Amino acid sequence: MISKIDLNCDLGEFYGIYDEKRDSQIMPYITSCNIACGFHSGDPVTIAKTINLAMKNEVAIGAHPSYPDLQGFGRRVMNLSAEELEDCVLYQVSALKGMTESFGGELHHVKPHGALYNHASQNESTAIGIVKAIVRVKKDMLLYAPAESVLSEVAEDAGLRVRKEVFADRRYENDLSLRSRKLEGAVIEQKEQVLKQIAAFLDGMVYTYDGLDLPIEAETICLHSDTEGAAELAKEINEFLNKHDVDITAD
Repeated sequence: MISKIDLNCDLGEFYGIYDEKRDSQIMPYITSCNIACGFHSGDPVTIAKTINLAMKNEVAIGAHPSYPDLQGFGRRVMNLSAEELEDCVLYQVSALKGMTESFGGELHHVKPHGALYNHASQNESTAIGIVKAIVRVKKDMLLYAPAESVLSEVAEDAGLRVRKEVFADRRYENDLSLRSRKLEGAVIEQKEQVLKQIAAFLDGMVYTYDGLDLPIEAETICLHSDTEGAAELAKEINEFLNKHDVDITAD
């Protein structure tokens, strides 16, 4: 059974109107956050406020770059050239790193968002574009990615550190990819089901949508801030992990 894990959440996902309440309710229960960089969500004011909120709560700060897709919330694969993709990621990670350092903080990690994350997990050219951009920012940056994915393999080959990520509120397919949000049952919102999935992660297993028990590696657990009842789920997950003597840490 796992004795130590990081609990992360995608935050700062507002554009034009910043709602601090949701993020501030989640922040006390997590150990790292992934802050939207402006391409799927997040504007300069939101980014600044989320960075400061994370620092106040001693939560590790990560950049959450995406395809340039505000209209689709970064959940659509976009046909970018290798150069365009690399530059898009470089721009976003550099901006988050620079803003974080301007407030006296440090960028802890990078985690791609949505379609960029999922596509890079299976597509080598996309993974290479992301990794090349990150290496330009910091050669040994920490990257959150699925275990044994194309993205994690490309990152490790390039010298990046990889933290193996699993999702508390998403169903898995039999190939360990996330079930598409376009399909029924993709998102888990019931507290009991979320905690059941986390219990399986702690034992190195996941129960797929089709009913298979498969091995999976977990070093960080993600909860999406836009999942219904995310703040309460964050609290329940934190309490569940503590109850089972799991050290919750971003170190």
